[in-house]
Amino acid sequence: MAVDMKMPILIVDDYKTMLRIVRNLLTKLGFSEIDEATDGTDALAKLRTRNYGLVISDWNMQPMTGYELLQKIRSDDALKALPFVMVTAESKVENVIAARQAGVNNYIIKPFSAEVLKAKLKTVLGDF
Repeated sequence: MAVDMKMPILIVDDYKTMLRIVRNLLTKLGFSEIDEATDGTDALAKLRTRNYGLVISDWNMQPMTGYELLQKIRSDDALKALPFVMVTAESKVENVIAARQAGVNNYIIKPFSAEVLKAKLKTVLGDF
């Protein structure tokens, strides 16, 4: 089944420049429905108002981290199957393990290119 390039995607980062970078990369890859949230709390509120096909979230944010957001999504029956990709500058093995155990679908280390993003998304969404 083909990936719906018009599926809504929520990108979550407290750094506006990173939101812009990820939005531009997604647009370059052909996605058109992209919403933004500036932290996990904001993201959860948006997740309750729209049916997203994917969340791409930074790990380090306040007051709710991307890791905490992932845990809340995975414990919510309405959201638990939602594909979730974690983005972080931290490449610590224990963080990757913790994210995997919490149910992350994939993990991207900053900085990254459109090619890296596409490869990671293909493993989560399928070929596009």
